[in-house]
Amino acid sequence: MASISVVGVSVCCLLAALSPALVQAEMARYDNYRVYKLNIESVEQLQLLQLIEHHSDGYTFLSDPVNLNTTVKLVVAPHKAAEFGEFNQRFSLNAEVAFENLQALIDRQLRGRRETFGWTAYQTLEDIYTWLDTLIEQYPDVVSPIVAGESYEGREIRGVKVSYKQGNPAVFMEGTIHAREWISAATVTWILNALLTSEDLAVRNIAENYDWYVVPVANPDGYVYTHTTTRLWRKTRSRQNVLCYGADPNRNWDYKFNQGGTSTIPCSDTFSGPSPFSEIETRTLSEYIRSIPNLSTYLDFHASGQLLMIPYGHTTEPLDNYYELMEIGTKAAAKLQERHGSIYKVGNIAEIIYVASGSSLDWVKGTLQTPLTFAYELRDTGEYGFLLPPEQIIPTAEETLDSVIVILEEGKAMGYH
Repeated sequence: MASISVVGVSVCCLLAALSPALVQAEMARYDNYRVYKLNIESVEQLQLLQLIEHHSDGYTFLSDPVNLNTTVKLVVAPHKAAEFGEFNQRFSLNAEVAFENLQALIDRQLRGRRETFGWTAYQTLEDIYTWLDTLIEQYPDVVSPIVAGESYEGREIRGVKVSYKQGNPAVFMEGTIHAREWISAATVTWILNALLTSEDLAVRNIAENYDWYVVPVANPDGYVYTHTTTRLWRKTRSRQNVLCYGADPNRNWDYKFNQGGTSTIPCSDTFSGPSPFSEIETRTLSEYIRSIPNLSTYLDFHASGQLLMIPYGHTTEPLDNYYELMEIGTKAAAKLQERHGSIYKVGNIAEIIYVASGSSLDWVKGTLQTPLTFAYELRDTGEYGFLLPPEQIIPTAEETLDSVIVILEEGKAMGYH
């Protein structure tokens, strides 16, 4: 196997890495940054891409290079174009240009914002929290505020509880634990709005016969950072060392911590953190979830890939109620496909995406033994990824709610409520 050499971290790299943390007043731009689509077909290619990920000055992965025979998207800065051309030729990457200009794609995501809250555009954290306040005022007998945790920078992890009557089983629904996955927050808020306003009988049934604990943004610091500084940010914003900020909040939970699919390199997007629950966001959120009475269902929303995932991420073994969850998930995915034709794969995390330990889904299942536990990777299957255009928000949310109804109905039929 040929040896692979990647230039180490220089003084220039050091300054480039420091600049986002030191100068946050100006939004990073990605003019003329190309996005390449790469099929990983050999161990040598996989090793190269993983080295690039760990020494990422000028490169950013939109999806992680983890397994052979998978496809990833890689952002290449203009000053790295020649170097990447050499990599492409030397390692036969057969890179295809997916987007000539990443900034044009980001600009498309940012368009359409208006003074009134809605789902034709992506909303800021402030807008989401203000909207939650209006719901509390508008539906005082049904909607109450919750604080599900706090962040490194001192923000509240805010949400609402929707309850039409006492004695209901509880559903916890969260989005945007990965900061850059904006479609997850948009989908969660759309579903929340439907629970309060829809006249559809199936929606009314689940709205009124469950207590809903809804947290649209589980990583508020990171989410704000994607709106103010760097659109591609994924992690929390805790200080790790002079160079590196944040841990992956979906690798930081205290269940099978660091047992595959994580990084111990603090600058990596999949850095698990120095210890389980090192991040105040995951620690306080877990404490809140643990306090919810009669928790029957946990729904977690990510992007992208069109996957409906069940526990666990550390193993492909069919543990706990794997077969029952697979049956429910398969029916839910079939229902989801009916409205707009979107096809979702169903399986446990390690089966259908990659080994990824320390996730919130696995902690809720493995520690709390919550019977119905599902994580969505929402649209799409690779064209836009987490940079999904805003015109796809409503269709994504509509089909997702269709599948949530099936999860709850089928779960009830199996006696899980």
